[in-house]
Amino acid sequence: MTAEVTFKKVKVSDKGQISIPVDMQKLIGLKKGDELLLIRKGRKIVLERPDRIMQALEDEFEDVRSVTERQLAKLWLRREENVWNRYLKGKTK
Repeated sequence: MTAEVTFKKVKVSDKGQISIPVDMQKLIGLKKGDELLLIRKGRKIVLERPDRIMQALEDEFEDVRSVTERQLAKLWLRREENVWNRYLKGKTK
C-alpha cells in the first residue's frame, strides 16, 4: 500500500509560524489543540503526532526487544554461570 503524496505551499510568518491548510488538516484528522512533533534531518522537516512516532519506534524495534528478552531469560536460567554475581562484582570495583 503506497501513501498518497500531496504538496501544499505555505508561508512562514514574521514569528516563524506556518498554517496547515484546512483540507490537509481534515485528511489527517488534525484538530485545534492537537500536538505535533517537529523532526529535522539535515535541511528537511517532518511534522507528526507524537503517538504515531512512538508506535513507529515500537514497531521498528519489536524484533530487538523480543530477541533481548529471550537472551536475558537464557542468561537468568544459567545458574551454573552465576552471571548476576559476576555482574555485581564488576559494578563494585
